[in-house]
Amino acid sequence: MKTLIIAEKPDMGRNIAAVIEPKAQNRRTYLEGDTYIISWAIGHLIGLAEPDLYDEKYKKWRFGDLPIIPDEFKLLPNPRTKDQLHVIKELAERCDTLVNACDAGREGQHIFSLIRRHLELNQPVKRLWISDLTAETIRKGFDQLKDDAEYDNLTRAARARSEADWLIGMNGSRAFTTKHNELLSVGRVQTPVLALIYDRHKQIEAFDSLKFYDVTAKFEQESTGYRGLWQGERMTDRKKAEAIEAKVKGKPGTIASYEIKDTKEYPWKLYDLTLLQRDANGKFGFSAKKTLDTAQTLYEKHKVISYPRTNSNYVTEQNIPEMHRALDALRGSDYDKFVQGANKKLVHTGNRNVCNATKVEDHHAILPTVKKPQGLSPDERKLYDLIVKRFLSHFYPPAEYKVHTVMTEVERETFKTTVKQLLSIGWKVLNEGDAGDKAKAKGKDADKEKEEEEEETDAPFSLDAAKPVQCVDVEVKEKETQPPKHYTEGTLLKAMESAGKQIEDEELRDAMKDSGLGTPATRAATIERLKQVGYVDMQGKQIRITPKGRKAVELIRGAGVALLTSPEMTGQWERRLNEISRGQASADTFMGNVKKFTRQIIEKVHYQRPAAKTDFAKPEPAAGKRTRAAAGSKSARSAVDAGEATQGGGSSRAGGAPKASAAVADKPSDGTIAACPRPGCGGRIFMGRKGYGCSNYKTGCGFVVWKESFGRTLTDAMVKSLVEKGKTGKLKFGAGAVTGAGGGQGGEPFEARILLSNPVTGGLALERE
Repeated sequence: MKTLIIAEKPDMGRNIAAVIEPKAQNRRTYLEGDTYIISWAIGHLIGLAEPDLYDEKYKKWRFGDLPIIPDEFKLLPNPRTKDQLHVIKELAERCDTLVNACDAGREGQHIFSLIRRHLELNQPVKRLWISDLTAETIRKGFDQLKDDAEYDNLTRAARARSEADWLIGMNGSRAFTTKHNELLSVGRVQTPVLALIYDRHKQIEAFDSLKFYDVTAKFEQESTGYRGLWQGERMTDRKKAEAIEAKVKGKPGTIASYEIKDTKEYPWKLYDLTLLQRDANGKFGFSAKKTLDTAQTLYEKHKVISYPRTNSNYVTEQNIPEMHRALDALRGSDYDKFVQGANKKLVHTGNRNVCNATKVEDHHAILPTVKKPQGLSPDERKLYDLIVKRFLSHFYPPAEYKVHTVMTEVERETFKTTVKQLLSIGWKVLNEGDAGDKAKAKGKDADKEKEEEEEETDAPFSLDAAKPVQCVDVEVKEKETQPPKHYTEGTLLKAMESAGKQIEDEELRDAMKDSGLGTPATRAATIERLKQVGYVDMQGKQIRITPKGRKAVELIRGAGVALLTSPEMTGQWERRLNEISRGQASADTFMGNVKKFTRQIIEKVHYQRPAAKTDFAKPEPAAGKRTRAAAGSKSARSAVDAGEATQGGGSSRAGGAPKASAAVADKPSDGTIAACPRPGCGGRIFMGRKGYGCSNYKTGCGFVVWKESFGRTLTDAMVKSLVEKGKTGKLKFGAGAVTGAGGGQGGEPFEARILLSNPVTGGLALERE
């Protein structure tokens, strides 16, 4: 009998097949060779069943039915991908061994585990654990397959995370929604992230700006000129500042102290996903989701970077030779001039800025592979450029500076000067002319109220402390203290990553030091969810909390379950889940505590007074034929019910809400295509300027199918087939089409069907012939 390999996505399966079974026959939903059959999940084929599959009464949301705590969690296949699950079942019956080739991490382990549990597969299982999809890595991974039993503890941790998120999301969302007659989404990760945004909003709202005055003097000593900032308590009296100006202007002075210090600036850390998302947001305005999707395409389709969903900025000793080979592969490319100046000797196992095995868990930092990129889109090229330049920077020496610190006295008034003189540009040659990096460096300084001005120059600078100076000019500048800035997606990602610093308990802080709120793979989805449920809006790049988002935080804290808005609970969970994955804690005990906390949430909310409907009101223009749906709308509740549960294999459809009444749901109108396929929505799909969206978009439905997908312009008929049948008919795709999931190999035309892989968001995939 043969061995069945189950990959997480079609592209991954095809990449594996190309290496271990190059002559495998393409059966559309799997590939079959002499030894191996390779098939795939399409993300999560199976999720946790929603409440009404335990009891019909849960179809209606009633506070009196809470808490909902199943004795045993039921599994439910995703109806949109059930055909693929059936394929795996039939293939497994023909095989005596399985290989888990899903992503190497907690969620990849969970995806395979759900398939195995639901289909009751009892064959021996081996585990493929790799960090990129190059042929060399795949071959090496199959030479070193491990027994899947070695990952049993990781499987238990993944299952506990999924079921615990279901309990908090389902019960918390239903409790607050039914109590306050407003759709309120609650989740272990999204709620503390919302609280970060809320707290920043309150800080800005309460901020009182204060005027103050800086006095800057210009000095000369022979041919050298420099500026100094007056030293003393902040001046809020303009007359005092002007008095100092009059006192020192045109007067001689002395150099009270002059220090020169040699410093070095080493390359910034290699990218993990969150750092890449932050930089791409700051430089290109990419959302966290766009960066993740683009990086995933660079990894899966183009195979030019390593696994992107990593939380590490380091590599192991085994990766050093790979980095050297990747450097060689860049010769003759657009980066050739930088490769010529690179020094392999700087990247070695003793370089702790690069190589630190203790800081690598599932995956190492994001690196370019040896594969040369071809046919990258402009956005893919931008992201690839960031990754390659960050990689190359570590083959260069540090930038070297002389920092001159001068204290100048005039008429007993002291002025401080800091001049940063560039001696050797080192790795920063990679960023010359890059406005984004200059803006980034300035931005860091702008976020702080600087007590001194620092001037950077590559010109020679020297003073003689024994000689006098002359104050030739003075300037009084009026300034104002600045409030904290509204979060952007980039700065929010940073806050999510470092949220553990807000926790006083040192042990909990350690548990979160490498995870923060959410994981690199899920933070983008958390931000998108806050938008979808109406808690935040985007104003340019700024994230602004809505009245609904503000009231949600206040109600949760007011109910006495402030722990839901604090990183502390996530810290407790991450610590325990890490211990479970290492075999140091019991998943049963963990779940028992989660169930206890779930009951406490219901008890606390029970005694809370209902909020006024006007507390959630959001000012909207009167022009519009739709009104905001009432609480109880099936469409919005589908997004709210599960909270975090839909993330990483929770509820297979996040519904469970009662059906919308005719008075609430939008009636079909001329020009609509079909009913929205989002479970529990009830809206209608209509054609917009760039895509097909849902008429319930104002009440939180985020379903959208873009007109331009996979290199084709979708028609009404195609979209109707997608939303009603889950797939289109067979279509032809030209060479070079942007395929996303399973497109043409080697630039050849191919045939495929477009699948609706995610009926909640409108995500698409290709099913090749």
